[in-house]
This record gives sequence, C-alpha cells and structure tokens, in this order.
Amino acid sequence: MMLEEPDNDLWEQFISGNQSAFSKLYARYADVLYAFGLRYTSDTDQVKDCIHDLFIDLHHYRHGLAKEVNVKFYLLKSYKRKLNAASRKSSMLSLNGWNTEETLPISNFSFNIEQEIILDERQKEMLHMLATQINQLPERQREILYLKFTHNLEYEEIASLMQISVPTCRTFVYRALKELRGKLELTTVLLLLWF
Repeated sequence: MMLEEPDNDLWEQFISGNQSAFSKLYARYADVLYAFGLRYTSDTDQVKDCIHDLFIDLHHYRHGLAKEVNVKFYLLKSYKRKLNAASRKSSMLSLNGWNTEETLPISNFSFNIEQEIILDERQKEMLHMLATQINQLPERQREILYLKFTHNLEYEEIASLMQISVPTCRTFVYRALKELRGKLELTTVLLLLWF
C-alpha cells in the first residue's frame, strides 16, 4: 500500500514547478471543490469553470505563492472567491438585474447516498430529522457547521473564509449546536417512542 504524499509536500513541489505535483493536487481537490461549490450554486458549469479557473491561476502565479499554507483551506477560500466573482458577473449579465448579495447562499444540507445505504431504517430516520433540523438553522450557521464538520476547518480559517471575527464564528457554532441539541433531544425521544 502506497502512502499518500502530504499536502504541504505536494504544494512545495508544485510551487517549484513540478507538473506531477500540480496534477496530484488537482486530482486530490477537484472533487472536494466541486462538492463545495454545489453547496453555493446549482450551476454545475459555473462550479466546474471556477475550479478550472482557480487551477489555471494557481499554475500561472505559482512562483509567487506562499510555501507555508494549509492547502485545503487556501484552495477552499480561493475557490469561494472565484464563485462569488462568477456569481456577481453572471448576475450583472442576466436579465434579472444586479445581485446585491456579497456572498452566495448555501444550499440545504443532505447526507450523501453512500451514507444512506449503510444505515438501518431507524438511523436513516434520525439522519433525516437531523438534516431537517440543520436546514432550519439560519444560513450563516449552516455554512459554518458545513465548513467545521465537513471540511474540518479551524475557527480562524472559517472566520477568514466567511469574513467574520473568530469570536463571532465560535458563537455561531455554539448557538447552532445548542439549538440542534435541544431540538434533537425532543426528536430522539419521539423517535424512540415511535419505533
């Protein structure tokens, strides 16, 4: 079994001009970025275009990039910036007028099909109820939970990505988890009584 090269090693090789490292970074993160992009827009062409634009820019400006970065965070942040720019540009060109939103809305939460296949009926029902409760949270709280628990980003990284302070980020997570905990305790009791 071959061990996967650490992101930082690939990143440094890529900055030094190694095309193989660049290809490996693309292969490692294209699907992650695609799934991330679909959280903000359903326009799959825009999602793909922004991924390609990001990697073209990375390749073009590689010699000026910092060597010491959290690669995943750097790519997510850069990609979100590309999506925001593309969204603003497409709204300016559309007949619907200008998009005054500074950020893209995040889509509803759902579990992927692989997760659903392996679960029994009770677990599926509990996950469905969890997804329902998450989707009732305010959009910013949903986005923070997504970044924290799906992408394992640190509070500082999430705050930077969402352009909020670290204490605000922590408060959003605390409030979201507190609200979910309260709702899910009641839901779990009802579910246990139902089965």
